[in-house]
Amino acid sequence: MVCVGLLGLLKIGNLFLPRGLFNVYGSQAASIWTPTDKRTAPSARQVAGAVWTGSLMIVWGGANQAGFAVDTGARYNPMFDAWDDVEESGAPSARFGHTQTWTGTIMVVWGGGSSSGNLNTGGRYNPTFNSWEPTSLNQAPEARTDHTAVWTGQEVLIWGGKDGLRRLNIGGRYNPTSDTWAPISTDAAPTGRSNHTAVWTGQEMIVWGGAGGPTDPLNTGGRYDPQTNTWRPTSLVGAPEPRSEHTAIWTGTEMIIWGGKGDGGRSLDAGARYNPQTDTWTPISMENAPERRTGHTAVWTSQEMIVWGGSSGRGFLNTGARYNPATDTWTPTSMTAVPQAREFHVAVWIGREMIVWGGLGKRLVGLPGVPDITTLKTGGRYRPEMDR
Repeated sequence: MVCVGLLGLLKIGNLFLPRGLFNVYGSQAASIWTPTDKRTAPSARQVAGAVWTGSLMIVWGGANQAGFAVDTGARYNPMFDAWDDVEESGAPSARFGHTQTWTGTIMVVWGGGSSSGNLNTGGRYNPTFNSWEPTSLNQAPEARTDHTAVWTGQEVLIWGGKDGLRRLNIGGRYNPTSDTWAPISTDAAPTGRSNHTAVWTGQEMIVWGGAGGPTDPLNTGGRYDPQTNTWRPTSLVGAPEPRSEHTAIWTGTEMIIWGGKGDGGRSLDAGARYNPQTDTWTPISMENAPERRTGHTAVWTSQEMIVWGGSSGRGFLNTGARYNPATDTWTPTSMTAVPQAREFHVAVWIGREMIVWGGLGKRLVGLPGVPDITTLKTGGRYRPEMDR
């Protein structure tokens, strides 16, 4: 229990701690950037998954320094700046390139790649009991990695991805309550792709972009309605240039896509806003936009999209910016006490802060015979209201 005590102290259990250490949410004293605790953090990794439960950020899976998949994870509590382990017993097998979806009560992990190949297995993690249950294999979609998943309020919609060199345009609907799968229609579905994005609008899943092959970025997409099990295409009129490995967020009325990898592997610094009500695209301003990048993250704050990190092709980045769709303007994120530059990290929005963690970066202290590039177990918390 946390309560306000006398003499400017907070009582946490049987401990009294100086009130100045905590902000109104009980977390460490607010500044623009605050590091996450490294001592109790999980092992360093990249391409992990992460969800926000309302009180915890859960990180699971990914690839270690040697490039091998991991089957461990941890829960970060921003109130106390502390990590504790996710139970390993009953967890899915090691993987990266999987999806990780929060349903409101449990986290659903599915698919991904491993040293033995791609997977069509998964698990349901309950943070209340710190326990796992497997997802059913009965009618499960075929194995894949680099796919997408969205939560509709009743089902997890899995779509796209790749199995070897083959790009997929098939998927499945998973009901975690009944532990059952149903297929997603392929009639009028977008062409097969991986490294695309998907958002949930409240009525439809919008899939856009991705790679149709090793050197085939796409600017097509589709809108899937699970009530009718039907697809319709997104407009090509005014659509942004083809890309994969971009980011997408849903604002409540629009999907905003930004960055990614275009033709010839070029990193991009442009994006657009898609309105499904009118099936129209609007370019977003490039004035003060972040440097071109891939491997970055984007979160939605309810007012702004925050883009951070990634790689420009010239090196890792620890820069970013906040995009306000109401004014079509960008504002750079502060560099004061910013975390180390990185790509393939995770990011979540927790209500007043963005938390970034892990990824791939450059070793801060060079060692003879040791690779310059390393996986990370550090992170940071960014508070935009302090960065004005």
